[in-house]
Amino acid sequence: MNCRFCKNTLTHEFVDLGFSPPSNSYLKASDLNKPETFFPLRIMVCEKCFLVQIDEFAKHDDIFNADYAYFSSFSTSWLAHAKAYTVMMIKRFGFNSQSQVIEIASNDGYLLQYFKEQGIPVLGIEPTANTAAAAKEKGIESVVDFFGVRLANTLGAKGIKADLLLGNNVLAHVPDINDFVGGLKILLRPDGVITFEFPHLLQLIDKNQFDTIYHEHFSYLSLIAVKQIFERHGLAIFDVEEVATHGGSLRIFVKHADDTKAISDNVAKIMDKEITFGLNDLPIYKNYQDKAEKVKNDFTEFLIKAKKDGKKVAGYGAAAKGNTLLNFAGAKKDLLHFVADASPHKQNKFLPGVHIPVFDEQKIKTEKPDYIVILPWNLKDEISDQLNYIRAWGGKFVVAVPELKIF
Repeated sequence: MNCRFCKNTLTHEFVDLGFSPPSNSYLKASDLNKPETFFPLRIMVCEKCFLVQIDEFAKHDDIFNADYAYFSSFSTSWLAHAKAYTVMMIKRFGFNSQSQVIEIASNDGYLLQYFKEQGIPVLGIEPTANTAAAAKEKGIESVVDFFGVRLANTLGAKGIKADLLLGNNVLAHVPDINDFVGGLKILLRPDGVITFEFPHLLQLIDKNQFDTIYHEHFSYLSLIAVKQIFERHGLAIFDVEEVATHGGSLRIFVKHADDTKAISDNVAKIMDKEITFGLNDLPIYKNYQDKAEKVKNDFTEFLIKAKKDGKKVAGYGAAAKGNTLLNFAGAKKDLLHFVADASPHKQNKFLPGVHIPVFDEQKIKTEKPDYIVILPWNLKDEISDQLNYIRAWGGKFVVAVPELKIF
């Protein structure tokens, strides 16, 4: 296996989470008797550019297909984040009715709707037809396609170029990162701005967030690696912010290398922080397996003890990260009886691999479980507020990452 950026041969393992099906491949009842495909969830680190990555076992087009079940608009905190970003960007860069905002992986229009409300022309690029259809219902024009050099050239030939080109949680989802960033270079106007947000590798290691590893995430990103990738394609990072989403993310601001925008001190600050943490050296990557296994073991012990004590355990949030944790721990419905989720696209289906059934929230009120495991731990405050009523019957909440907590 070679590095997807610099083509160096990969020999250093970061973590091996065993075998797992693609994390958003929810099953219908009729699928339960059919064979299911499991892929290795083994992550490598490149000793040359320090890009952390998975081999493309599960193919890109198979994951992001017409049945893709992740709709961004079902998280209220994520919508608030998108709205705040829109306000900040308009204020900082003065985008107006003459500007063109293009979002890659625009999903169901969760973010572009806020630019549209301000009278700013928007275009979404989204490979999953069902989420793009939801965006079109909001009046957001969407191109249903994967982004790269080919699509950038097609749009450019029609005179479409971006003043703002953005993507949230997409850079990690791209198997051919050079083709993707090459496409950004083509689609950006000479004085345009690119922003990307992605989960920060430093937080993944520091806070033990191994459950954010799944087949959709082909890369796990640091500023050290991302800066090299953008520079290779004639683009420069001129600012970077740490944001709280997804357990700690980076938001980068990018320009053409020959654009005269000043480079903020933040870039050097975050680079220094990563270097001090050790992200430019192999030892930090080599000790990670033990940290992941400790979380798995503590979580499994909790589930087994709860079962022995005659307690009922349910989950909330049929999130991809939950599927990584449950498959790694081998936790099936004998230990976690069911999962509740707000999205109708996941209800009445079964989690991949472990086949735990997914219901709407009413199931919690009917069954009154003793414990609710919050699988998307990054939303634990939002979810524990929403389900606060479980305390009436003595119910407690549990998170497994970064360490087991019962509250």
